[in-house]
Amino acid sequence: MTTNTLFLAWQDQENSHQWYPVGRLDADCSNSNYRFRYTGGAMRAEQEAEFRPLLDFPSMDHDYRATELFPVFQNRLVASTRPDFSEYLSNLALGNNADPIEILSVNGGRRVTDTYEVFPKLIKESDGRFLCRFFLHGWRHVSECAQQRLNSLKEGDGLFVALELANPQTGLAVQIQTTDYQMIGWAPRYLVDDLTEAMAETAGEYAASVVRVNPLPAPSRQRVLVELSSRWDKHEPMSGSDYQPLVY
Repeated sequence: MTTNTLFLAWQDQENSHQWYPVGRLDADCSNSNYRFRYTGGAMRAEQEAEFRPLLDFPSMDHDYRATELFPVFQNRLVASTRPDFSEYLSNLALGNNADPIEILSVNGGRRVTDTYEVFPKLIKESDGRFLCRFFLHGWRHVSECAQQRLNSLKEGDGLFVALELANPQTGLAVQIQTTDYQMIGWAPRYLVDDLTEAMAETAGEYAASVVRVNPLPAPSRQRVLVELSSRWDKHEPMSGSDYQPLVY
């Protein structure tokens, strides 16, 4: 049995604009087993930002199980019957046999109709190494010169990762730079804490590169797909109280 884990994040759009990991989906697509539980982040979001449970999952202390992917996740997938579905998968650097969890792990599950997104659990290998893929965030907010540089990126181009200590929106942030030091955007906020630990433990031992560049009119959130690898000597990723399920 192969079980993959996604976290569901919710944004407080009323006040802080902070993102909270509020739920955990454990999915074994090959055996049609799906499990959803709220996490400690949901309780913190309730206390700090008046988060309320989803209609599909009305109780925070319930263990939800199903033989089909829950609608709140299924609705974040592009229909496989669309004529451009193969092109859509190609934009995500996925093959035609990709399962729904693989798709959600890359596309983020963002919708204009709500304030949720999904992201995969980071996996630490036995030697401490990890690898993650994500779409570049915030590239529309960088300089015109940097955007022109972004347009020249090609698959396989190397990238640098740099810690930003005073981001006006988030405080701590992780910048993505080209090898000629053009800052072209940021890593997703949900990776910042764990990437910061990797930078601290390994003194910058990492590799980052461009996986795919999707030219416009591809969605702006799917412009540049980045792959990053590094390692942790001691740190366990996504192990804090926000990520712990409320029901075991």
